[in-house]
Amino acid sequence: QVQLVESGGGSVQAGGSLRLSCAAFVASGYAYSCMGWFRQAPGKEREGVANLDKFEGRTRYADSVKGRFTISEDNAKNTLYLQMNGLKPEDTAMYYCATTPRLRHGCPPGSDYKYWGQGTQVTVLS
Repeated sequence: QVQLVESGGGSVQAGGSLRLSCAAFVASGYAYSCMGWFRQAPGKEREGVANLDKFEGRTRYADSVKGRFTISEDNAKNTLYLQMNGLKPEDTAMYYCATTPRLRHGCPPGSDYKYWGQGTQVTVLS
């Protein structure tokens, strides 16, 4: 019903930038109102990085990336982006995009997101 394909990962020096893309291939009739970026570093739990509530047009960010990362979308291209500036070695992780239907009160926790991409690796060199 939904396929997500991430791209844009790679290796970059600390302080550099990357832009991740997530192309969404969605069956007609599916309203993917919540979209987000998540990451998981080796030996650590998956954490939410940023999410977009398409219904309210609201974005939220993890404290660790506020002011450095920006989530955005291009509706015409069915693509979600994550612009990452001022990258730090601690940003090194596999990054995943995900989507799920919105609940009445808003977007659910990341663990409840229904559809996930395969991930793209980001490595920040010190």
